[in-house]
Amino acid sequence: LAYENRGVYAHAPLLSAFGGRLLTPDDQFGFVGPEAEASIALAKHLVDSGQVPESADGALVTRLFRSGKAAFAISGPWLASDLADSKVPYRVAVLPKLAATGQRMRPLLTVEAVMLSPEGARRPAALRLAELIASRSAGELRQRVARTVSARSDVVVPKDDELLRVFSEQAQHGVPMPTSIAMRAVWEPAEKALRKALNGTVGAREALTEAQRRFDDVRRPPPPPASPTPALMVLGGLCLLGAWQLVRRVRQASFRERLRESWPAYRYIAHGVLAVGLLVFVPLIAGAAISLFAGRPGAQHYVGLANFVEILTARGGPLLASGSFYLVLIITIAWTVVNLFFHMAIGMVLAVLLSRPTLRFKAVYRVLLIIPWAVPSYVTALAWKGMFHRQFGAVTALTQTLSEVLGVHLEPISWFSGFTSAFTANVATNVWLGFPFMMVVTLAALTGVPKDVLEAAEVDGATRWQRFWRVTLPIIRPTMVPAALLGGIWTFNMFNVVFLVSGGEPDGQTDILVSEAYRWAFTRQAQYGYAGAYAVLIFMLLFVWTRLPGWIEILQKWREARREAAAAVAATARGRAS
Repeated sequence: LAYENRGVYAHAPLLSAFGGRLLTPDDQFGFVGPEAEASIALAKHLVDSGQVPESADGALVTRLFRSGKAAFAISGPWLASDLADSKVPYRVAVLPKLAATGQRMRPLLTVEAVMLSPEGARRPAALRLAELIASRSAGELRQRVARTVSARSDVVVPKDDELLRVFSEQAQHGVPMPTSIAMRAVWEPAEKALRKALNGTVGAREALTEAQRRFDDVRRPPPPPASPTPALMVLGGLCLLGAWQLVRRVRQASFRERLRESWPAYRYIAHGVLAVGLLVFVPLIAGAAISLFAGRPGAQHYVGLANFVEILTARGGPLLASGSFYLVLIITIAWTVVNLFFHMAIGMVLAVLLSRPTLRFKAVYRVLLIIPWAVPSYVTALAWKGMFHRQFGAVTALTQTLSEVLGVHLEPISWFSGFTSAFTANVATNVWLGFPFMMVVTLAALTGVPKDVLEAAEVDGATRWQRFWRVTLPIIRPTMVPAALLGGIWTFNMFNVVFLVSGGEPDGQTDILVSEAYRWAFTRQAQYGYAGAYAVLIFMLLFVWTRLPGWIEILQKWREARREAAAAVAATARGRAS
């Protein structure tokens, strides 16, 4: 049997057979209680007994069924379209009754709908298009071409089409998915609870109780409206100060003369400044402005710095609680430091090896080693995620091969059930993506190292390590520092790897700041203001990161000046004493 056992949507038929539900009629979290616990217990039994594959997603279910490794798959009509070009013989059946309860498994039933924004609903053309899409003729067209069951009762299902007939019959035994906006807040905490319980890290009751707390936290009312007067006064004061500075400078004859001389150059760069302003500064200002608002889309109100206060106070909970800003920040810093270390270490070692004059086929090696950087990051992330699958991944196959060769028993690792293993999987994927960049930069920097300096060091008796550490590294440092800054920024914001490989598992422990901001914007009731506040804090942290080398240089110069001053004072004192 193959089904997406770690997804709440696919778990819903089991839940309904036990009499449970995901959302109550009064918009409360319904995935709690004996019914939910019993459904998770059955799902865990199916996985632990080997009847259902672990960590199965839609792609794995399709692959197992197409290859004949799974005789029975629970899925929707989309699986039939994936099997259209295969020679696998199959038939479709309505979901059976559950022996433990005698009740039928009832999947969530989604209804065809056309959703218009408030602005779109006021446009006659949009309304006519919606009516056309929802019409009987459009339903018949989708049923004939896409082979999907229509929600309209006047669209007749062909009796000779077994697929449509069975899915139409299954629709009679479905559970209509709640259309309440509260349903959007159910998926994430429910899936985290389901996965934790299936991993066995906590019991089902504890996991579901935590999920209910998270649902209530996301659903709590936004901060109350605040007066924009203080912000407008500060903004007005800054504008007046800027205008006064501009007028003061314009009144200076030297400034007007320099402006007149530079005017032709300004005309050459005007289009670039306009493009940067539209593509960089306008979104930056818009994001910062959004962070000052809260509420549902279309009904947002100004709350001032309330979003920042909630983030920095961990929403009133422990500062290092799961999902708090400070815990996610610690994980993000650790993620950045570890990745940057391996990027630079591996990249520099490979660059030094490739720069050896006696190495043959250097061009071939360079091309092969650059490939991981050239492949899109999301493709690499999905490939590595498949490699880390406990049952069907390449890493498990390698482990089994080593077990046979060495004659020892090496247990396959469930990579995403613990923080250390999930964090390691993310780091391994990102190191594979990032080391070629550092290798290319180091190769370019090594071309600027004078050979006579290295030869002189070798004549003086310096070892190979001493030549690299005391001669080569100081020369290439001005090139490597900007590369490290850029690599640190990329790694700090590496959303693709974290989201696609571990998905934040287990229980959001491997999420970083940018993925946490994404969840507040798109999986937690579209709280764009809260996500915008996260984005502003991320920008401030990265600004500090980019300015850090300059500050360190200023500090070093200050210390050198103090030492020189102290040495001069000491020399003067010795001269007076003598």
